[in-house]
Amino acid sequence: MEKVTTILSIFVILILCFEETVHVSSSPLFHGNQVYDESSGGRNFEQEHPHEVHCSRERSRIAWKVIEEYLTPFVKQENYQLSKKCKLHPENDIFRDQEKHKIYIDRHEWRCGYCKKSFREENFLDQHFDSRHYDLLNVTGGKCLADLCGALHCDAVMTSKSSRSKCNPAAAAKNRHLCESLADGCFPISEGPSASRLHELFLHQFCNAHTCSGKQKPFSRGGKVRPDYLIRAIYYQSAFLLNLLLLKVAVIAIILGIDDLLWEVLGHDIQKALRKNALLKHYFSAWFLG
Repeated sequence: MEKVTTILSIFVILILCFEETVHVSSSPLFHGNQVYDESSGGRNFEQEHPHEVHCSRERSRIAWKVIEEYLTPFVKQENYQLSKKCKLHPENDIFRDQEKHKIYIDRHEWRCGYCKKSFREENFLDQHFDSRHYDLLNVTGGKCLADLCGALHCDAVMTSKSSRSKCNPAAAAKNRHLCESLADGCFPISEGPSASRLHELFLHQFCNAHTCSGKQKPFSRGGKVRPDYLIRAIYYQSAFLLNLLLLKVAVIAIILGIDDLLWEVLGHDIQKALRKNALLKHYFSAWFLG
């Protein structure tokens, strides 16, 4: 029975290794820096009431990500400079400077680039910005990138949106009008071939999808590939293939030890019966080894 115990132990170890691979990315990594915990009794890093800003930081962040992924690569390709009058210009995002001062350490640590304090979640860092670094917001001129979310299809990229809501023709027409005004203001055709090409691209990429027909999808021209997603996909695929190989090796070891296990576990009469069905045993082994 010693061989039985050995083989079963190897199999259990492989299963535990597979579970560790699946959960390794969610394990918190703690650095030497102090991390502020918000889970017990509210904020412990500041007591001031945050200043009220009539602009959604979350939706502004999503709008900026949409611009960066689905518009900026084409603007850079054309070597085109956005005018500051364009509502898509970075200076027209009141949170831009604060967002640039976010330092991502890992999924359980975010650091303030101004004062170097660390927080366990991004929303706690947002609260810290609102109360301690409010003076660094670009609040002049009523600039709010979230106001453009309707035109930029922010809801289409929000992971929290589980199902598509029923299309409202009036809202679609309003968003299309806003979208076309962005195209006209940011990429005036009169400014030359580059502006003309980007104007047409903007209409295809964002504006034409504002319809209830469902025929046109947003971001039809595609966008840039995110390096972090690519690295993560390669990691998980490699880990899966490695564990699959190890599991196959374990199964082979078990099959090779079947004869010895039968002598120890099964009776003499049952062994004779299995030997008569050698063809079935051959196909069973070939299925695992192949």
